[in-house]
Amino acid sequence: MARATLPWRIGHGFDLHRLEPLAPAGDGRPLIIGGIRIEHDLGPVGHSDGDALLHAVTDAILGALGEPDIGELFPDTSPKWKGADSGIFLQEAVSRMDSAGYELGNLDATIILQKPKIAPHKDAIRTHLAQQLGIEAARVNLKGKTHEKLDALGAGRGIAVHALALLVKKGILEHDR
Repeated sequence: MARATLPWRIGHGFDLHRLEPLAPAGDGRPLIIGGIRIEHDLGPVGHSDGDALLHAVTDAILGALGEPDIGELFPDTSPKWKGADSGIFLQEAVSRMDSAGYELGNLDATIILQKPKIAPHKDAIRTHLAQQLGIEAARVNLKGKTHEKLDALGAGRGIAVHALALLVKKGILEHDR
């Protein structure tokens, strides 16, 4: 399917992981958010490293491009991706964005996690994510939200992330003029 060449494209990504005690007590992996390891007694259950932020951002970029989603490109049925660093997935999305002639205008993400609190880690996550995306940190916005103790997220049994990515045709942004 041919993609329309637009000056900008918007994509939304979402990811959700169950949180369980870390191994050997449970199936949880270390809690990694945006490539930053955060000490916690619970961690995500997933095929890769379970980095919900990178998964949502990857899908936001791929969605903006009209490309297959993360599950199609990196299926959880493939042993190749077992325990994989989610940065690999993000770099593939960034590479596809670059090849399509776009760059990231800005990213806005909401991390929904009852605990631990995101605020103490927000600057480190934003800085690291911006480096992975090849943009300045000012173009990355992160918000940490609890789920007000409602449902599984509010009970601390999960992490969810929504991400919106604005892709801009290369050469349009002010810094390119």
